[in-house]
Amino acid sequence: MDVDLRKLRYFVAVAQELHFGRAAARLHIAQPVLSRQIRAFEHELRAELFVRDRRSTVLTEAGRQLLADAGPLLASAEALHRRVQRAAHGRQTFTIAFMPGIIVTAEARAIARRHPDLAVGVIRTSWDDQAEVLREGRADVGFVRLPVDQRGLRLRPLFTEPRVVVLPDEHWLAGRESVVLAELVEERLLQDPDAVPEWRDLPNRPTDPEPRPRPALTSVEEKLEHVAAYAGVVILPLSTATFYTRPGVVHVPVDDLGHNQVCVAWAEDDRSPLVREFVDIAARQVRTVADPPAETG
Repeated sequence: MDVDLRKLRYFVAVAQELHFGRAAARLHIAQPVLSRQIRAFEHELRAELFVRDRRSTVLTEAGRQLLADAGPLLASAEALHRRVQRAAHGRQTFTIAFMPGIIVTAEARAIARRHPDLAVGVIRTSWDDQAEVLREGRADVGFVRLPVDQRGLRLRPLFTEPRVVVLPDEHWLAGRESVVLAELVEERLLQDPDAVPEWRDLPNRPTDPEPRPRPALTSVEEKLEHVAAYAGVVILPLSTATFYTRPGVVHVPVDDLGHNQVCVAWAEDDRSPLVREFVDIAARQVRTVADPPAETG
């Protein structure tokens, strides 16, 4: 059975809002039209997706499964549309995504030299969207930092690097050569704990709920500004911490925190020869940087 992507988008809106009125407003359609489309979709799938009554809308088990699978499917369709549009309108483009602290100049220049007619571009991503830009086709390849949602993606490991804790420059740990995770147990982490699962799983962490909600910080600059203002600490890869140096903060190595893994990633349904060529370029570039030249004479 072919899945109707328009109905699938309608379903996702309702599943996220859990309210037909709000979902209809978000989709800019009338609520009765949305209700009919959802009923038709349930009929096509032969499964009930929502339990509805006058007071609430709740996902069924089938609905929860569909919601989990819908994101990658819709992103893949969007990526297909973007690739077709690029192919249909003039000069071919190739976009490289990268996370903060990762420099992609050498790889971008290498693919551009090999293909002079190729328009090579770069975009910076964040922890929140480093996978989405690839699934949605906004970038052809991306340098991502693990952990990352790997659904719909293929990854090739490139290198690892240490992680450090970034502290206010007058913090009691700021002068140390290194720290261990246990010494950070009382600190307020300003980033998504899933980005630092080792910190999240620390024993003896305070059990009281956080009196202040964690701020929604999307850039390294915002995180460092909050650290400098004594709002908390962040854990960053070493290259990110050294790239974004600024007054008011220092970074200290964390001895028992595993290294951050950097990979080159691309959409698993993208069969472009350019992608395969770029992945090989990225892998060779890492070896060139990592391996010292042989002695001569």
